[in-house]
Amino acid sequence: MQRVREILANKLFCQFKNNAKKDWPWPENTLNYANGKLSHALLLSGQGMQCREMIDMGIKSLKWIIDIQTEDGHLVPIGSNGWYEKGGARARFDQQPIEANAMIEACVGAFNITRDKIWFDNAVMCFNWFLGHNDLNMPLYDAKTGGCRDGLMADGINQNEGAESTLAWLLSLMTLQKLYADEILKQSSKPAIRKND
Repeated sequence: MQRVREILANKLFCQFKNNAKKDWPWPENTLNYANGKLSHALLLSGQGMQCREMIDMGIKSLKWIIDIQTEDGHLVPIGSNGWYEKGGARARFDQQPIEANAMIEACVGAFNITRDKIWFDNAVMCFNWFLGHNDLNMPLYDAKTGGCRDGLMADGINQNEGAESTLAWLLSLMTLQKLYADEILKQSSKPAIRKND
């Protein structure tokens, strides 16, 4: 399993090294579906293989994707209605739940490796996209059904609640709950500082 990881991780890393430019640190000329997964793969593989250069590339590319997909303090995922080609216009809509999920998991991975609070905050910002902190100020999570709407469209919310969207929501919720639980546990396990009487 480790050998397979090493082969695949190195292939991905080579794609980044061979194609990434200073203004476009990405392995291809288009940003499209579940972008955060590639940065996340570099982070996890770099950590597992103890490859600092791979981790650094994962952080650099993730920071770039966050910058591209953040506006006015909220996540604006690359829209599937045209994606984003280098040098072209970025599609604003249709924003997909899988993109928010990919970003959350990547940011949590970056936080777990670096312990830099900015990644914790970015994960929360991406999660809040589901709850209505998005371009339309409308929640995609449906509290009545427990499901998630299929996307943020230019004219409103896609009312379908497909399996992919609902799984993206549930995985995001579990990831954030674990993040908070882990941090609370770490805080509670720190020895108390006692003042001398």
